[in-house]
Amino acid sequence: MDKVRIGIIGHGGMGSHHARYLAAGEMPHAELVALCDVDPARLEGVDEKYGRQLACFENADKLFAAGCCDAVIVATPHYFHPPLVIQALENGVHALSEKPAGVYTRQVREMNEKAAKSNLVFGVMFNQRTRPVHQKMRELVQSGEAGEIKRTIYVINSWFRAQSYYDSGGWRATWAGEGGGVLANQCPHNLDLWQWICGMPKRVYAFCHFGKYHDIEVEDDVTAYVEYDNGATGVFITSTGEAPGTNRLEIHADQGKLSMENGRIDFWRTRVPSNQFLREWKGGFGSPEVWKCEIPVKGGGEEHKGITRNWLDAIRNGTPLLADGKEGINGVEIANAMMLSTWTEDWVDIPVDEDLFYAELQKRIKTSKVKSTASGPMKVDGTF
Repeated sequence: MDKVRIGIIGHGGMGSHHARYLAAGEMPHAELVALCDVDPARLEGVDEKYGRQLACFENADKLFAAGCCDAVIVATPHYFHPPLVIQALENGVHALSEKPAGVYTRQVREMNEKAAKSNLVFGVMFNQRTRPVHQKMRELVQSGEAGEIKRTIYVINSWFRAQSYYDSGGWRATWAGEGGGVLANQCPHNLDLWQWICGMPKRVYAFCHFGKYHDIEVEDDVTAYVEYDNGATGVFITSTGEAPGTNRLEIHADQGKLSMENGRIDFWRTRVPSNQFLREWKGGFGSPEVWKCEIPVKGGGEEHKGITRNWLDAIRNGTPLLADGKEGINGVEIANAMMLSTWTEDWVDIPVDEDLFYAELQKRIKTSKVKSTASGPMKVDGTF
């Protein structure tokens, strides 16, 4: 097809961001044709705002029934991502979901199974994968340049939020409206990058603190410990109540240490692998010779536009996806494991027990202050 006709479901903050660059013609092989939102106020004056006539729909059923779109971007609150992607696929429409892929692995797995049976392109908006610094870090690990991983340390507590942020929407930071706090809202990118670069852990023990710094139901402070199949360990620390924060990923491996912070990567490379040195060195005290290397990183990446462009190329030309939608379950898996570990005060294996997590989540939804979201009513059992 010469141009992909795109509809956006959810015309809030992220939905309007996508609409602006699409309407401005920044994706030459795409045409914004429709908007959908359950709040009529969000659809007022959109023709003037975007300089083109757009079809507007009050719900997704009407959008898909109109048959006006080849593809949709789903930019609604988290719980609605999987059901809307599934609805798109069932209607023969390509889908790109905002992060996270969902709130709990059971609904994400069902979405992935539907996508696997279709011939449609399903992507997820992991825009931080477009950043060259993240791509280079992944290359150094996946290529074996750094050697086998021994330890990972990800400190990402630069997500500071004031109470007024949480007060800005009745669905925010509630179990019923958002399904979680910092892990569900701010950290899906970091959880994705952590596993994309370092691989998935096999089990988790975590300490999530709920409303530690804010008047909210959900977690705003997390410290988690993980173990990997090869015996390596990892720590993940995040918070929305600490300032100034840090955004640093350290990877300790057999061939040295990688540190990614402030858009740069430093590689302290051992001349001899540390495992080899500790076996062969006969001098008692001693350590391998180390070279400090500054890894060259160029460019800033296209962020959201880059993921959208890649998704459109996949639709038109079969280009491999940088952020395949089916990979979105990995970060959700880790987040669910961290939450379930806190609730049960025990280790949680990955894959997580889907039924147990779902049951525990429902307990919290039933006592949540919110029984609906910005995108429509939610049943108390968490279905829509």
